[in-house]
Amino acid sequence: MRTPALDEPNLPPVSPLRGLLEVTRLVRGADDVPELLVAIARVVAESLGYGTVAINLYRPEWDDFETATVHGGEEAKKTLVGHVRRIEEWEPVLAERFHRRGAYVVPAGEFDWGTPGQDFYLPDEEAGVGENAWHPLDALFVPMRHHDGHLLGILSVDEPANRQRPTDDDLEVLVALADHAAIALQSAQEAANAGRHRLALEQLLRVSTGLTAHPSADAIMQRVCVGVRDALGFQNVLVLLTDPLTSQVSAGAAVGWSRDSVLTAPIYLPDILPLFDPAFEVEGCYLVPNDEAERLVSREKITYASKLNGRGPHAWNRHWLLVPLRGADDAIIGILSADEPADRLLPSSEKLQALRIFANQAAAAIVSAERVRELSFLADHDPLTRLLNRRAFVERLEAEVARAIRYERQFGLVVCDLDGFKSVNDRLGHAAGDEALQMFARTIEKALRKSDNAFRIGGDEFALLLAEATEDDAREVIDRIRDKMDGMRASFGVASCPTDAGDAQTLFRLADEALYHAKRSGTGLQFV
Repeated sequence: MRTPALDEPNLPPVSPLRGLLEVTRLVRGADDVPELLVAIARVVAESLGYGTVAINLYRPEWDDFETATVHGGEEAKKTLVGHVRRIEEWEPVLAERFHRRGAYVVPAGEFDWGTPGQDFYLPDEEAGVGENAWHPLDALFVPMRHHDGHLLGILSVDEPANRQRPTDDDLEVLVALADHAAIALQSAQEAANAGRHRLALEQLLRVSTGLTAHPSADAIMQRVCVGVRDALGFQNVLVLLTDPLTSQVSAGAAVGWSRDSVLTAPIYLPDILPLFDPAFEVEGCYLVPNDEAERLVSREKITYASKLNGRGPHAWNRHWLLVPLRGADDAIIGILSADEPADRLLPSSEKLQALRIFANQAAAAIVSAERVRELSFLADHDPLTRLLNRRAFVERLEAEVARAIRYERQFGLVVCDLDGFKSVNDRLGHAAGDEALQMFARTIEKALRKSDNAFRIGGDEFALLLAEATEDDAREVIDRIRDKMDGMRASFGVASCPTDAGDAQTLFRLADEALYHAKRSGTGLQFV
């Protein structure tokens, strides 16, 4: 017969009252969950005189209970520690017929222990004597509940030192201890969650303060991905960027995923927009169940499926977690996607709030980079037509003249403007005039060859540099422009280098004079 833990050396007996006080102390100092469970099991065993006390901890990621701690003999520990039972296996022994004073008392002979499995611990002890004697096949379970009512764990006690079944008073004390233990466990779990949330915020602060040290948008987005992984526990993090012209989505930065393998086929923002349904929104993020996501988005476009999945109502199960990144005009400029949560659980509200803040950092990086690109673009481009501007024209013209003289090549210079543009502004307003200039600029771009360049050099005046162009080449380009003008008219003046002039200033003057003559003559086209 094994000697009960109560009689083992170095474990002085504790009264039930002192047990309650000890558990209350644990409530105040609870922080480390594993150590807390060991302490709870020890206090229950010592204060109430049980040789074996097991704590079966609920695992929300699997919707089951794992025997996390056993206080007792080696055989009990060997049999029970680490064993996992589904909640369905617990339901028969937590039936109402066994309920008594908040506990569940299962007398020997009233339950077939072979039904849920063959690995329940059976004490190698003799039964007690008398009318209320304990039997090795007796079982006693006490739920440990969160303050909102859901199960945190199940306390299992066995091998009473007095070899008697529990009285009502015994059960009330045991349930009271279990309630206090549940408070301690809840506090420890909440402290652990708060600690992880604090680490997430600290990591977020590090990302934020490091933005100025990483002016590159790519570097900032990569920092955001690393921050989400390290702070929030998502193993795969991805920033997708949206092309403002085509709406095509491309990978911008990634952790865990390979940027080149995430999108296996071209995908566009409208393909993804159905996922941003308000029904899936939580804290500014969109958490979409897999079956809904597959209904809304073709798997041919996004083939990846989560691997770190759990089981049950609180578990991650191939969910899609997306956060839209919005620009100053609230348009979606990208998407932050997180997957493979290390804890296999659906993210809490606090975690989603932190993810939303990380997403804001990524959006800020994209917007900032876009502003830098725009400023750089506007240094040599016209903001209205997006063509190269007069400053760029002067530089390119001088460079082309020098190249033509040095290498004995030729090129054509075309100067043109819209006929009657002033009357358009006067009659229809400047907005209509701007639209006419934009349409003319797009028409020019479509008509040019790849080696040619177009410039807006002022008002309604434009210039074209036609590489290696003869007079016939210039005429073909101008004809293409005229054919596409759709109701508008323009005049063109053409000069050739080095045939007409060997310096930039003279060449431009000759082309401008040819334009003047083309307008006066009404032909619309004049060569020098």
